[in-house]
Amino acid sequence: MQFETVAEFFAMGGHGLYVWLAYGATLVLLLLNFLSARLAHRRTLDNLHWQAAAADELADETRKET
Repeated sequence: MQFETVAEFFAMGGHGLYVWLAYGATLVLLLLNFLSARLAHRRTLDNLHWQAAAADELADETRKET
């Protein structure tokens, strides 16, 4: 389908509102999915760093006691 003007392109033959809302909703969901995965990854890394630090402290305490 070819459009003669930019306005016709955005109107999409009278279906522009539906089309652009669908694109917008998809973009928002993809962005939220990306940010959620990134946040979960960062939390996992922070948790692993915390566990490693706690294990190091426990090992240091064990060495001091012996």
